[in-house]
Amino acid sequence: MSGPTQRLIVDVDTGIDDSLALLYLLASPEAEILGIASTAGNVPVEQVAANNLNWLGLCRAPDIEVALGARVPLDCALRTTEDTHGPQGIGYAVLPDSGRSLSERDATTMWVELVREHPGEVTGLVTGPLTNLALAIRAEPELPRLLHRLVVMGGAYNHPGNTTPTTEWNVSVDPEAAKEVFDAFSGLPEGRRPILCGLDITETIEMTPDHVRRLAEAAGSVPAEVISPEDAPHIRSRTSNPVIRHLSDAIRFYMDFHRSHNQGFIAHMHDPFAAAVALNPDLARTRPATVDVELQGTLTRGTTVADWVGHWNREPNADIAVSTDPATFFDDLVDRVGRYAKSVG
Repeated sequence: MSGPTQRLIVDVDTGIDDSLALLYLLASPEAEILGIASTAGNVPVEQVAANNLNWLGLCRAPDIEVALGARVPLDCALRTTEDTHGPQGIGYAVLPDSGRSLSERDATTMWVELVREHPGEVTGLVTGPLTNLALAIRAEPELPRLLHRLVVMGGAYNHPGNTTPTTEWNVSVDPEAAKEVFDAFSGLPEGRRPILCGLDITETIEMTPDHVRRLAEAAGSVPAEVISPEDAPHIRSRTSNPVIRHLSDAIRFYMDFHRSHNQGFIAHMHDPFAAAVALNPDLARTRPATVDVELQGTLTRGTTVADWVGHWNREPNADIAVSTDPATFFDDLVDRVGRYAKSVG
């Protein structure tokens, strides 16, 4: 069920789970996406931007602004993760070229100008490295107070990392940016602090082949979509709905990756969960904490450190998501994205 219209800036490094996050927002009538900022992360930034434009084209979405953002992190070399997300960032899927064009303004400028145009009305959602947002805050230090809310997929708080033993991917790609952003949100009152969706909660969001089957069924796509760990890499979906077909090919790659890392034939859908929290913060139970990022540690660079009890004598600068109901989330996602795919397919 949709609520009041919410204006969003979406900053992504698209990415398989970023792709589903975009589809979830496009499928949500209460979401008004003002702009999509592309940043380097899962794949280089030009590929990220192409993926964003091509998903919009495939979905016959309105002409939403897509801006090119940072090509490299603030202070270190770029690392990408094609082994996790595929050579183009979208697994086995190959999206048709949309023919759409990038914005004439860059992502930093888009962030700054949109929040100035709509003070107190915009929710920022970042599901990739925080480079673009850090640069935007450098250009407009009042940006944290101009936003209505910020939701970030990033960090690991009482949980192992997925990049090193202690680090989560998005933060580890650009730790300096993450620290600058978290520091900039210090001093905001309860209800205005960023909501951080870290691995502690997003690794409970386990997508299975049955979820993909249900998505196809909700879209009225035929034949029934069955993906299996026995599928050879060259196998592609033949289901009739083009959105489901490409999404299925992307997700199966992600499931193959998780299986190869002994996590089962599943896919952790980090970014769609953060997108859902951006629209409905009540989806997650949160706890306030003061969050900082380790920049110097030989073994721990990029680690997010949460002070839950005030050891540092610093006010909380974030609300960390600590629990949710994955089944409720997936029911909502299947319903929204399935119906949306049916309407545009």
